[in-house]
Amino acid sequence: MVQSVNTKVDFVADATSYMGLTDYGKVMIGDKAFEFYNARNAQKYIRIPWNEVDYVIASVMFQGKWIPRYALRTKKNGTYTFSSKHPKDVLRAIRNYVESERMVKSLTFFQVVKRGLKAMFGRKRSQ
Repeated sequence: MVQSVNTKVDFVADATSYMGLTDYGKVMIGDKAFEFYNARNAQKYIRIPWNEVDYVIASVMFQGKWIPRYALRTKKNGTYTFSSKHPKDVLRAIRNYVESERMVKSLTFFQVVKRGLKAMFGRKRSQ
């Protein structure tokens, strides 16, 4: 059995991890770390200490009515993407441990397309 590093748990919710194949389980937010535990295999877990979290990136749609997924970018190990049944509550619980300047919105589909078009056609061609 895997032991949690948290001494106090603030929030637990059903969640999905998008690391490689999709894994279903529970997300646990506590005083020391963000933890994801797989529902089928207790040995498959993700533990991200709060001092390793660089940014929390949320995909916000319809002016905040719907948050389909959020990601935690770490200082060394990359980005971990999750979704949960109650994403607003998860992000509120994360806000207690991560500064609000480090919680950002992801780019929308149209912002990505606009940047791509600017990169393609906005450059002056030197010949």
